[in-house]
Amino acid sequence: MEPERKMLQTVRIALLVSIALYVFIGERIGRSTGAPDRNSYFAITLVVLTIVGMIFAVWRLFVLRSETTLADRAEDTTALKRWCRGYIFTYALCETVAMFGLVLRFMGFTFSEVAPFYVVGFALMLLFGPRRPRIT
Repeated sequence: MEPERKMLQTVRIALLVSIALYVFIGERIGRSTGAPDRNSYFAITLVVLTIVGMIFAVWRLFVLRSETTLADRAEDTTALKRWCRGYIFTYALCETVAMFGLVLRFMGFTFSEVAPFYVVGFALMLLFGPRRPRIT
């Protein structure tokens, strides 16, 4: 389990760095001169709220269930693979939230309007760090 946990931690750190790069790129390149469409902002916000709900669902469905199995049978390779996939999928969804912030920045929205997308993606990524299953 420890090699998989270290690999997940490496992936997580790389994705956290990429979110910081989104902020940098958005501020350097993403300034548009036209007035952005407010309806698209609200539509993307709705999509992001759905993604946040999906993050918690994936977490419960893949990671928590696999942790329960791994706590009883640490050698269960199927549960370990499911645990890893759950984390990877969770991280991909967290990254998507931040990426929508970058997309909105390119569409012409201000930094203060897109910052919540970056912050939420970053915070969720921090929240879901790979942990060892607790033996009960």
